[in-house]
Amino acid sequence: MEPDPVLLAEVRAGLVREIEASGVWRDDPAWRAAFAAVPRHLFVPYYYVGVSGGYERLWGEDPDDGRRTRWLRGAYTDAPLATRVRDGDLLSSSSQPSLMAKMLTELDVRPGDRVLEIGAGTGYNAALLAHRLGDDHVTTIDLDPEITESARQHLAAAGYRPAVMTGDGAAGCPERAPYDRIIATCTLGSVPRAWLGQCRPGARILAPLATGLIALTVRDAEHAEGRFLHTPAYFVPLRGGDARTPYDHHIGGLPRRALQSELFRFLLELTAGSLDPHEALALWQREGRPVRERFGVTTSGPYEWAWLDDPEGPYVWPL
Repeated sequence: MEPDPVLLAEVRAGLVREIEASGVWRDDPAWRAAFAAVPRHLFVPYYYVGVSGGYERLWGEDPDDGRRTRWLRGAYTDAPLATRVRDGDLLSSSSQPSLMAKMLTELDVRPGDRVLEIGAGTGYNAALLAHRLGDDHVTTIDLDPEITESARQHLAAAGYRPAVMTGDGAAGCPERAPYDRIIATCTLGSVPRAWLGQCRPGARILAPLATGLIALTVRDAEHAEGRFLHTPAYFVPLRGGDARTPYDHHIGGLPRRALQSELFRFLLELTAGSLDPHEALALWQREGRPVRERFGVTTSGPYEWAWLDDPEGPYVWPL
């Protein structure tokens, strides 16, 4: 059942205007054309919205006109959409478009770049990349064959055919290497070593880590380094070989004001397993409540560590 073309044009244009107003395309306005061209609703033929006691499913083939309209408007809202739910747990989602726009802009692609996306999701992000760079330059991989098959169908419906691979994203995708850019849409516990070996020197890796976005420059197969962006980011965890069980924080006795600070929660996640939460609080207060951009990550051979201000400075934590 085709959406009403007038309403579709209205909501698509509205989403592009909303993202543009946030200023994320200021450094790379070419992404505006990609978001204007790629039809998000084809990548979310159904999704779930939270309701009391669980989730409600909205879909584009609903016989009720009002519910179909809700589905279409929701598909072009600047918000994440839950696309796979099992036993009440979120398994996969379509990320907030303005955050996707921010990440794609920060990826700093150039014509001819080869990009590997870790976490296929609905295929929407891969379509945006394929629109900008061409199908042959984009590879997306996911561990779940149901997700990759669904993404492949969505991409074909929208007219895009990048490489969609089923496999462990932590191992990268060596058969399509080398890459100039790697972008992850799932939260890492550490940077998988395999990625570095599949990158060209000077490649950029952009990935969620803790509750932030780390932007790494790859020197060679053994070395990469970079800082966190200002932007907070919350994604489902990476599943596969390098996935880690979330650290169980013992935060009893910490002041509520600190726990309500998004930046302090970031520090807690980044130093989990290395710093006692009370030590993290003392550091946070001593250093004047540092912002994300003061933190970074270094990978050197078998070692990987996070740091504050200086990778060789006094504040470093193994990942």
